[in-house]
Amino acid sequence: MDYYETLGTKKGSTPTEIKKAYRKLALKYHPDKNKGDTKAEEKFKEISEAYAVLSDPEKKKQYDLYGSTNFHQRYSQEDIFRGFDLNDILRQFGVGGSAHGSNFRSSMGGNGRFNSFFSQGNGGGGCGGGGCQPAPEKGQDMTYQINVTLDEVLNGAERTITLRKNGTSHNVSVKIPKGIEEGKKLRLQGKGGSSKNGGPPGDLYLKVEIAANDTFSRSGDDLIVQKLISFSEACFGTKMEVETLEGKKFIVKVAPGTVHDSRLRIRGYGLPVGPLGERGDLYVRIGVKVPKELTDDQKKVIEQLQAAGL
Repeated sequence: MDYYETLGTKKGSTPTEIKKAYRKLALKYHPDKNKGDTKAEEKFKEISEAYAVLSDPEKKKQYDLYGSTNFHQRYSQEDIFRGFDLNDILRQFGVGGSAHGSNFRSSMGGNGRFNSFFSQGNGGGGCGGGGCQPAPEKGQDMTYQINVTLDEVLNGAERTITLRKNGTSHNVSVKIPKGIEEGKKLRLQGKGGSSKNGGPPGDLYLKVEIAANDTFSRSGDDLIVQKLISFSEACFGTKMEVETLEGKKFIVKVAPGTVHDSRLRIRGYGLPVGPLGERGDLYVRIGVKVPKELTDDQKKVIEQLQAAGL
């Protein structure tokens, strides 16, 4: 779903234009004005989801950067509607205050299952001569943790993982996009729990945890590598070899008088800023080694340095 197309706007539209477009569509498709019209309810759900993203500066930035497909791999329904108070927005537009208010609030709350209201329609299911039957409910969403290496963050990856569902093992293929961040969720539609009454299966969310690396640590889109030098090297300067995450080697100069915890930057050898973004930087963090034990000759030299004010 293209959020701009859904609202009838285009990329580059101002917040005011986006808000105006949503208000117009919300007034047209609100369920209170279209009782029993399931298409209108579905349209209202779609425009509200689009507005939840495009009205939030950070989410809009991510959507514009990654595009619809990659955005939905990084953002779950819960992420999309977090902090989005539909009731308050509709009241501002003069649409709120309906009997559906509590349904909107609950369906957009904690678990982010916005479509629970729409799956129920206005009456909670179909009614006929045999009485009312509950509408088919979506199966339960499932969340698993997946460990991702820094190499996979750098290059992206496609991995097959084995999950247990209903006592049976299942193989699931998942694409790991470049630049994925810790805590983000990869959504696999329809790979969650089965419905109890014939509805669609739930979704599977893979919560990303970045595996520890023996050489590099991560800071946003930058990488950090620790290098130690001696006190004399800190005083007089030195050169050292630094290897990047992908194995490229650089000779870097350490300037005379370098202090402990200084940083040297190698531009463009960090991690990608999303699947299509540029890379961050690699920082070499310099530490000055302090020996735990000294020989007698070393002690004499240190004592002379101390006497000289060093």
